[in-house]
Amino acid sequence: MRTRRIVGGVVAIGCALLVGVGPPAAASAQTAPVLRVAVISDINSSYGTIGYSPEVTNAIRRIVELEPDLVIGVGDLIAGQRSSPRLERHDLEAMWEAFLAQVLDPLRTAGIPFLPVPGNHDASASSGFELERTVYRKQWGTPGFPDLSGDYPFYYALRLHDVLFVVLDATTVGPLSRAQKAWLDAVLESGIGARARVVAAHLPIHPITRGRERETLSDANLEALLSRRGVDLFLSGHHHGFFPGFRAGFLQVSQGCLGSGPRRLIGESSPTPKSFTLVEIGLDGKIRVEAYAGPEFETRIDPRSLPPEIRFEGVALWRADLADGSGR
Repeated sequence: MRTRRIVGGVVAIGCALLVGVGPPAAASAQTAPVLRVAVISDINSSYGTIGYSPEVTNAIRRIVELEPDLVIGVGDLIAGQRSSPRLERHDLEAMWEAFLAQVLDPLRTAGIPFLPVPGNHDASASSGFELERTVYRKQWGTPGFPDLSGDYPFYYALRLHDVLFVVLDATTVGPLSRAQKAWLDAVLESGIGARARVVAAHLPIHPITRGRERETLSDANLEALLSRRGVDLFLSGHHHGFFPGFRAGFLQVSQGCLGSGPRRLIGESSPTPKSFTLVEIGLDGKIRVEAYAGPEFETRIDPRSLPPEIRFEGVALWRADLADGSGR
């Protein structure tokens, strides 16, 4: 099959779908007074589905209207990880082609760069899904960002508009490897002086939604590292519920899904709406977080509609607008 390749924003025709997505030349040379970042997550439908729901199309249209400086996709960008029958290479490539056409192309046309974060449905590190990781690496091709460190596209770091962005490879339950944490520690140390430090991973540190209480990193050492190194914002997906939390001195924001399966926050009885998140980072490093709810994504989610805290087994995330600044 003939598929498209994107390198430096130019669409070409070739035999593989390589979608490295560097920023427009002007974006890397300027510092935005307020850096605006849209965050999407879990946009996939059921296993093996090629294409996306209308809400995904609506969300991308709305994001283009909002003109953010960057979009981060916090995992599960396609509908992989089917265990029986296993997906073949042509199945995976067809799903990535749909992602390119329906998600990435509109963003690229608008000049909005995209940072991918691996998820369990597009790059699972679980045994048996090695092909999906191989295809994931090939699909994302060569990064267009300068001075990028790490093992792109699985874990990597870059500085954009004087904000340090770090992507983690966190697609399986349980703590990060010691090697990845050592790399993260060094990267965050090198980022001293950035106006903000943002870390993104598919799995959250702590549980957010009902039914996925055990599907977390559950890594106290990671949380302590992020706190010690002055991380300002930790973005996660997988739990399909928006919650702007605060704990250990930094924001921990879980994204709502855009694809199948919105979930109930722990302690709540109704599912959260499909949504995407908009983050604004000022020159002084102050961060504002809000979410836009589907199906048209014109309406912001009122934080007062969310519980004041999410608590599980004695550990609490406080809603960010209620955090008292004590570091709790």
